[in-house]
Amino acid sequence: MLNLKHIAISSFNENLAYIHKDCDAYKIDDIRSLTKIEIHGGVKPVFAFLQVVDDEEIVKPNEIGLNNEAFECINLPEGANISITISSPPPSLASIKRKIAGNILSSGEYSAIVNDISSKRYSNMDIVSFLVASGSFMTPPEVLSFTEALVGDHTLSWDNENIVVDHHCLGGIPGNKTDIIITAIVSAYGLPMPKTASRSLTSCAGVADTMAVLANVDLSEEELKRVVQENRGAIVNYESLSIAKTNQLVSAVERNIGLTQLHHIAASILAIKLAAGVTHLVIDIPVGPNSRIKRTGEAMRLRKLIEYVGDMLSIEIDAVITDGSEPIGNGVGAVLEARDVMKVLRNKEDAPQDLKEKSLFLAGRILEFDPKLRGGQGYHVAKEILTSGRALEAINKIIHAQGKAPQPQLGHLTRDIVSNISGVVESIDNERINKIGVMAGASQYAGAGLDLLKKVGDRVEQGETLYRIHSVNSTDFAFANSMVDGYTGYEISGRSKY
Repeated sequence: MLNLKHIAISSFNENLAYIHKDCDAYKIDDIRSLTKIEIHGGVKPVFAFLQVVDDEEIVKPNEIGLNNEAFECINLPEGANISITISSPPPSLASIKRKIAGNILSSGEYSAIVNDISSKRYSNMDIVSFLVASGSFMTPPEVLSFTEALVGDHTLSWDNENIVVDHHCLGGIPGNKTDIIITAIVSAYGLPMPKTASRSLTSCAGVADTMAVLANVDLSEEELKRVVQENRGAIVNYESLSIAKTNQLVSAVERNIGLTQLHHIAASILAIKLAAGVTHLVIDIPVGPNSRIKRTGEAMRLRKLIEYVGDMLSIEIDAVITDGSEPIGNGVGAVLEARDVMKVLRNKEDAPQDLKEKSLFLAGRILEFDPKLRGGQGYHVAKEILTSGRALEAINKIIHAQGKAPQPQLGHLTRDIVSNISGVVESIDNERINKIGVMAGASQYAGAGLDLLKKVGDRVEQGETLYRIHSVNSTDFAFANSMVDGYTGYEISGRSKY
C-alpha cells in the first residue's frame, strides 16, 4: 500500500501518477515506456499514466502522488492508503485499429470508445488516434452513433416545455456575437432558450467569453434552470455543467492539434444541445474563403449530415448557410464585442448594422419554430422586439439573474493600423484578423483585441486608420505588431494585399 499525496500539477485532462524510483511496494525497474496503471482505494478505480521520479521532495518511496486531475477523480484525502496495478490496454483500442484499416464501426464500438475516454483510460495520444482515424471518413450512421455516445446518460429536462430553442454558429468569423442578441430577442418573445456557449475555440473570444464581460456564465444546472424559468433565457459556459463531459475531453484535444472535421463538428454540436434538452435548433454555417467552412458544397454536405442526425434523434434543425467572407461587427475580442452587442440592443445609431441584421435574421428563424407564427413573420417580430426596447430589458434581466460581472478594462497598449494608399476595402482576411487578435492576447484577456474601423466596401484615404490593436501586456503587443507588419489582413483596391 502507498500513501496518497496531491501533486499540484495540471496536465490538461491527463491523469498522472508519480512514484519514487525506490518505491517500497512495487518493483519498477523493468518499466521502460509509458505505462498506464489502475489506482485502487476509492469508490472506483482511477486510471493514470505512471511517472517515475527520484526526488523525495516530490514523493517518498512510500507515497504515490496524483496530479490535479487524478486527485479530483480519486476523491480521497491525502494520506489515504492506495494500491496500484498495471492496467491492460482498453479493449476499444481494437476498434480504432479497425477504423484505421477502413472499417465502419458499430454503435456499440463508438459507445465503448466514448466510455473509455470518459473513464480516462485513453491518453491524449489515444484520443488523437481516434480523431485521425475517424476523421478520414465516417458514414452518417456512424456520426449518429458517435453523437448518441457523446450525449451520455445525463441530460437536462425542461418540464412542461414543448419547445426549447437554441442557436449555434460554427465559428471562425471575427466578432459575430449574434448569440447574445438572439437570446435577448427570443427570451423577450417567450420561448425558453438555455443558450450553452463555449470559451474561445477558433476565434479571439467565444460567446461565453463575451457574455462573461456582462455577467457570470459559470452556472450550475440548478442555477441555469432557475434563470431560464424566471427569465426565459440564459447564456452559460457549458463546461460548468455536468453534460456531454466526454465531448469536452475530445474537443480539447482536437483544438490542441488544430484538427477540424465535419463529422466531429456535427456530432459535437448536436451532443451538447441534446444533452442540454434542446428540442429546436438553428445552426448558422458561415461560408467564405477564410472561414471555417470554405466552400458552399462543403456547407451543404454538413447541413445534410446535421439534418439527418437531428431527424434520427428527434431534434428539429434549421441549418442556415450565411456569408462568412468578412468579420461581423466592429469588435474582435470580448470587451469590444460586448460593446457592439450592447449598442445593438440599445438601438444606438452607431451600432454595427451587419451584426444587427444577421441577429434579426437568425432570431426570426428561431421565433418561427413557434407554430403561432407564419413563415416569414419571424424577422418582423424580432425587429419589433429589438426596436421597442424589450430585448434590452430581457438581457438586463438575464444579466441580473446570472450575476453582473466586474467590468474588465480595454487594453491600454494600442496601435492604429493605417492604410498607406487610398482606395476601397475589397476584402478582409478572417483568418489573419483572428491570428492578429490572438497574438494581441484576445484569447487570454477580455480587454485585448482589434477594433475594426473600416469594413468591406468602405472608402479609405491614405493614412486613415483601418483598425486599432488593443493589448493588455507588452509581450502580446509586440507579437501582434510583428505579425501585422507582415500583412494587415486588408486588401484595398490598387494593391492585392496590404
